[in-house]
Amino acid sequence: MATSLDAIRAKLAAAENKGGDKSKPINNDTTLYPFWNMEEGQSANIRFLPDDDPNNTFFWVERQVINLTFPGVEGGDNKPVTVKVPCGEMYGDTCPVLTEVRPWFKDPGLEEMGRKYWKKRSYIFQGFVSENPLDEEPLENPIRRFVIGPQIFNIIKSALMDPDMENIPTDYTNGTDFRLAKSAKGQYADYSTSKWARKERSLDADELAAIDQFGLYNLIDFLPARPTEEHYRVISEMFEASVNGELYDPQRWGNFYKPYGVEVPADAVPAPGAVGVQPTAAPKAASAPKPAAAPVQEASENDDLPWEEEAPAAAPAAKPASKGAEDILAMIKARKG
Repeated sequence: MATSLDAIRAKLAAAENKGGDKSKPINNDTTLYPFWNMEEGQSANIRFLPDDDPNNTFFWVERQVINLTFPGVEGGDNKPVTVKVPCGEMYGDTCPVLTEVRPWFKDPGLEEMGRKYWKKRSYIFQGFVSENPLDEEPLENPIRRFVIGPQIFNIIKSALMDPDMENIPTDYTNGTDFRLAKSAKGQYADYSTSKWARKERSLDADELAAIDQFGLYNLIDFLPARPTEEHYRVISEMFEASVNGELYDPQRWGNFYKPYGVEVPADAVPAPGAVGVQPTAAPKAASAPKPAAAPVQEASENDDLPWEEEAPAAAPAAKPASKGAEDILAMIKARKG
């Protein structure tokens, strides 16, 4: 686990200088802290803990997913649904969706569509909630997980780069608590007033005992399973169908990725095994060995928060009329040809 604030700062600075694009599935389990359920004006006091993975410099892992929207489900209600699929770049693979979408940002007529299919980032942390405004039953294991969006993450990251912060905030003796505060900006939740505590705090005896009894999570275990070559093929199919405005087909895709609450037919196409989550620098889709079957990735009810997301800026130009789905699909097919 990371024990050096300097190591975190160095890696964050290296990532910024490099530039670039500027789970198990997370479900409604009790270990996931639903801070978004706080009332406006409420705040929670959080103490982040280190990742149990000794190879992770940070005390979080980045999660990248892509939202594929459909106007409805084959044989079901014609209500819009969203399927969340893992972005291959999270594993060092080539992402079939972003391969198609990146060139769209060079065309002002495709920028809006490009943002729709751009990867959404969130960050998985763990820690204690020492002051909790939510009415929750006490948990046997008080170590919670947090899915943090870019707005809150940027506040966390900025403070880590501040030279006035002398110790890593996850230090058991000289660490720092984080005050997560909820307000509103228009119709959306706003967390911009969240901040680190001014004083350091040692973990108390109960917190240290909980770490000793239950241990820390290996955060990478809560990322989606790494797709196999067959999974990437299905993601490509679903992407084209989404762009074309077709219905989601649980017969074809239900055992791979599905919207929340959709039933999978008994005779649906079976999914092959998936590679376990092992980071790699290989710039191509993973080959498909035969380990245990991949879990179906369901869209979590808690993932549709109004998180801010950065996307590549389009070249400045007057926006012409947006291209239709047929034009975009023609471009995709031309690339494949």
